[in-house]
Amino acid sequence: MKNAQILVIEDEQDIRDLISFQLKSEGHTVLAVESADKAISIIERGEKIDLFIIDWMLPGSMNGLDFTKKLKSHKTYKDLPVIMITALTQADNIIAGLDAGADDYITKPFDLNVLQARVRVQLRGTSVAKAESSDMLDFGLLKIEINKCRVFIQNEEVTLTSTEFKILLLLAQKPGHVYTREQFINNIQGENIFVTGRTIDTHIAGLRKKLGEASNMIETIRGIGYRFKDVI
Repeated sequence: MKNAQILVIEDEQDIRDLISFQLKSEGHTVLAVESADKAISIIERGEKIDLFIIDWMLPGSMNGLDFTKKLKSHKTYKDLPVIMITALTQADNIIAGLDAGADDYITKPFDLNVLQARVRVQLRGTSVAKAESSDMLDFGLLKIEINKCRVFIQNEEVTLTSTEFKILLLLAQKPGHVYTREQFINNIQGENIFVTGRTIDTHIAGLRKKLGEASNMIETIRGIGYRFKDVI
């Protein structure tokens, strides 16, 4: 995993300084600001960013949730990982953060070592996404040939439906990212594929059954959705 440039947006100086120190100790470059307004200035000057850490409750004209939505509509930064940190712990808050575009959601208070691990997951996930062009996602036990829509468990091919393959591919391309049911619908709905929130669990159950000993790679996040286990 390469060292990254990370933009931290956190209004509490003590927390901002601790996060910055922890990330720098791992060799990362850190840009740290206390508001979305200052973060927008950094974006407007075209600064290269590899990952964003964003507090939800920020001073100024824009909170972290709104900033994340704005970020995901920006052509340069829309595909970059976002970790949201916040004191808001209810399931509805977590779902709102993920639906806004956050790739991970950490509630305060949090352990800095846990944050560091989540950063590693997101940066590795970015590497997996960049490897898409190789047409192969290789997780050892599980292998996915993207262009041929083929899945192998222990080198034995597994037959999936079109919807099951789309769900698996969506999850596997971003290990550690939690997808809500609404996000599944938005990403896999297409021609001759009609999915509702109530059927997502059924598709996941069928997919897990076919994956057999690799079924535990798909993890349930209770009350929120699903994610692919970080096995890289």
